[in-house]
Amino acid sequence: MKQKTLHQPFEVYVADMECWNERPLIYHFFEIVRIIDGTGTRETNRNRFQYRPGSIFLFTPLDCRGFDVETPTRFCSIRFSEVFLSEYKTEQHKERVTEWLKQLETIFAHHNRFEELLIQNEGDCGMIASLISHLVTEYEQRQPGHEENLRHLVTLILNVITRNVHDGRAADTTGTKQALINRVLLHIQRHIADPEKLRVEHLAGQFNLSPNYVGEYFRKYTGESLQTYVASSRMKLVAQRLLQSNLTISEIADELGFTDESHLSRQFRKHYGTSPTAFRKGLVTAAA
Repeated sequence: MKQKTLHQPFEVYVADMECWNERPLIYHFFEIVRIIDGTGTRETNRNRFQYRPGSIFLFTPLDCRGFDVETPTRFCSIRFSEVFLSEYKTEQHKERVTEWLKQLETIFAHHNRFEELLIQNEGDCGMIASLISHLVTEYEQRQPGHEENLRHLVTLILNVITRNVHDGRAADTTGTKQALINRVLLHIQRHIADPEKLRVEHLAGQFNLSPNYVGEYFRKYTGESLQTYVASSRMKLVAQRLLQSNLTISEIADELGFTDESHLSRQFRKHYGTSPTAFRKGLVTAAA
């Protein structure tokens, strides 16, 4: 699978979907895409969803993303790294944004893997379209102070999108099997750094399932084992930290619930076929 890195902290462009001919690719940055004209299918992590004018998608780092065009399509792409949103004047603001980005990773990783993200509120759709329009203008004109204005506009766009995600989850309390698996998946993502809360016994008690049925239930509705899903989710977060932060490997291990740095390195090598250090250095070299 081909991969692509971002050569600067922030990029915006409007283009025809013809440039997606080589997709799907794995991109190492966040991306917001708004469809201006055209119809087709969005593919993310082997999930496929229809798009139309006004459709909005958010991709997180390491999502495998692509589009199949049905009618001529034009789109706006906003690409940014964690570094871009973290470049605030005060350390307190930087820490708040970093924590907020971690929450976004959890929310949107779930949607890009298992659900289509829909902006239900027409007012919010209009607000996002207006914010993106202002963002493109600010980016193209590059007036004094434009970088800070861009950060604020991106933050506002993500806040509106996140609000719709939470609204959708709040309504998803029907007790159906589909709603239940979504709650299980969200629980795993939220507690990915706490192995005790991911144990079969804990999940069984949390979601009123038989301990002997948890594994079978999870595989039935996701197509993979609970152990595989937890391991791959944690490894994806490790890779994101290596790409998007200056944390040491020991700090990443501590944050994501590994026993120690050696434990993380063994699991990472098993999953990616290389060490965390080589993975980080290789991407730095490729982007240079």
